[in-house]
Amino acid sequence: MERYLDFILNHYILSLALAVVTYLLIQELLDTAFKKHSDISPLLAVAKMNDSDTLVIDVRDATDFPASHIDQAISMPLGKLAEDILKISEHKNKPVLIACLNGTRSASAAKLLAKAGFEQIFVITGGMQAWENDYKLPIKNTSNKQSKTKTNNIIVVNE
Repeated sequence: MERYLDFILNHYILSLALAVVTYLLIQELLDTAFKKHSDISPLLAVAKMNDSDTLVIDVRDATDFPASHIDQAISMPLGKLAEDILKISEHKNKPVLIACLNGTRSASAAKLLAKAGFEQIFVITGGMQAWENDYKLPIKNTSNKQSKTKTNNIIVVNE
């Protein structure tokens, strides 16, 4: 036991690194064991959308949504999701798919929905990037294709 103590005192940086890594591993194991949502690939998400009354939520910024989104998806940016949960409360017992740009914000949204009492939460792995680029699944574009150019007319008045 004395040799362990000597090692820890002589190699405190290594010992601290071991303690931090061990803590992070345990935290990750507990998070995955108790998470209330499932990860789902874009192909399985399409199958779930076809089989049941599924709600698709896009948690990207409102500016990204019109350019490309999943058909039938609703835009609920992550920053406003806590306020907007009441709007979708009738879907608490139905499957809910969550998409973001690359799959990182979806996990946070899934935690918010789980706290609100939603039971069937699925995070689309890879987000819209995987949906469009990897799986080449169809997207909907609701942005206005017409480019509007404004010309600035400057009137100079000399007095």
